Amino acid sequence: MHINQLFDLSGQVAVVTGGAGNYGKCIVEALLEAGATVLVSSRNVKRAKSELQIHFGYQDRLNVLPLDQEFPDSVDSFLFHLKQNYQKIDIYINNAVARPMNGYSGDIEQFRQSMEINATGMFYLLRGLSDWMAETGGGSVINIASMMGMKGPDYSNYKGTLMGDLPPDYFFHNAGLINLNKFMCKKFAGQKVRFNCISPGGLFNNQNEKFLENYCEKVPLGRMANHDDIKGLIVLLSSNAGAYINGENILMDGGLNA
Repeated sequence: MHINQLFDLSGQVAVVTGGAGNYGKCIVEALLEAGATVLVSSRNVKRAKSELQIHFGYQDRLNVLPLDQEFPDSVDSFLFHLKQNYQKIDIYINNAVARPMNGYSGDIEQFRQSMEINATGMFYLLRGLSDWMAETGGGSVINIASMMGMKGPDYSNYKGTLMGDLPPDYFFHNAGLINLNKFMCKKFAGQKVRFNCISPGGLFNNQNEKFLENYCEKVPLGRMANHDDIKGLIVLLSSNAGAYINGENILMDGGLNA
């Protein structure tokens, strides 16, 4: 197969949770540019549509659907809508994340809510979509975790700033997602569904100047990720170009943790 065909996603249908977020927009852009139809889920459809319209303009291959992972009924409705309107889903990007916890000493109810959304709700949707993909011929699932799921925090990044009270739930659920990815890979052996994980480092978003200085001096490439850096990985793992990559967690951090 020609290399252009290997990376081509024309005719493919992709679901992206959290597609209106910072990394989410990069992911959506990559899938659209590769030819896929992209369905973005959001708790606030009106706001997500507005943000995506500003970023992408009008796209006949882009739609926003309501979903709140905290509530099983919302997940059920989302899956029902997909099955009623699409023959199959080819690509699922598990990217949505909520951050309700206000630092280490945040109220324990914040931790509980985080687990409801980022663990229980996330798995309920992941299981539902993965089962359906297996029933309809297979596809590619890409779980978006974080380098923070692979290591403890580096508090020296926050020296000289007012930042640094980091929420433990974020580390907890990203580490769990990386191992859940391996579980799903083995669970779906022989069913033509691939599971891979991307663990990005920090994305530049006009952060505190001192934080940027502290962080970037430790990165061999000398910078945080930009908006293009994740796009190639997304298309690779979504397409036939990555057809033999399965069960992997790819660290995308510019060499920070080398």
